[in-house]
Amino acid sequence: MSRPTWGELVRSTAATLARGGGDPEGGDVVGGDRGQLEARWIIQHLSGFDAVELSAAGSEPATHRAVAMADGLVQRRAGGEPLQYVLGVWAFRDLDLLVDRRVLIPRPETEVLAEVAIATAGELGARRGRPDPWAAGATTYVVADLGTGSGALALALAGALPDAEVWATDASDDALAVARANFSGAGLPATRIRAASGSWFDALPEARRAGFRLIVTNPPYVSESEWDGLPDVVSQWEPRQALVSGPTGREAIDHVIGHADDWLEPGGALVVEMASHQIARSVELAETSGLCDVEVVRDLASRERVMVARRTR
Repeated sequence: MSRPTWGELVRSTAATLARGGGDPEGGDVVGGDRGQLEARWIIQHLSGFDAVELSAAGSEPATHRAVAMADGLVQRRAGGEPLQYVLGVWAFRDLDLLVDRRVLIPRPETEVLAEVAIATAGELGARRGRPDPWAAGATTYVVADLGTGSGALALALAGALPDAEVWATDASDDALAVARANFSGAGLPATRIRAASGSWFDALPEARRAGFRLIVTNPPYVSESEWDGLPDVVSQWEPRQALVSGPTGREAIDHVIGHADDWLEPGGALVVEMASHQIARSVELAETSGLCDVEVVRDLASRERVMVARRTR
């Protein structure tokens, strides 16, 4: 039997997604433009082609490996599994990160958090640019990514701030295993990342107290009552402990803001992602917890998303 061409494989993949995987009990139907786009992403992943290369190779026979693997990936996606977990890798800024059910899927909102954090570090005097291969991992200040998950923020910080020692912490050893895998493939910037297990500031060395120029976090900020209202593609697949903070959804945010003053150096900054309805209380808490110069930054959808606050000098 002749093998399908790459173009035929894209079309059959899109058709299967539109049928919900052909499951008589019904799967996750991904049709229309979204189905076409996801089909191309799946076949790009299997082929190793980028979008232009796949189009150019549309009439060429697909490889035996791609044909053999395509059905399994498509059935997983049609069954409701997030595309990012199906592929096992997802982009975050200029990084390709390994992702699976042990960690949250990187989102555009957190790319905004990374950009704000890096810009804030620059405002505090940090040099931005590529790491110096001759510097042998030398650092002049310390930053932290609390609740690192896949390691996305820690890698973004290490890649953009060549003089920073970056502490990447998480209470989940499973998440840290994923982060360490991503660090191992990141090259030179990762030599300045220190991974540590523990809850929030408990994971940081006592000797670094009052010594962090920048503390960044994307903490859990969903309340227990909001959990059941999340889309199935989130609640059925992504780690609950990385999304749900507690009864109010503010538990982690309040803890980080309330203790940041103890860990920041004079003039250092805290940068936190949260939901827009949590911003007002967070600003108030920051100002009563010894922080100042509080700013709020909107995300790509113009929602208030990131709070920046500094320790007084």
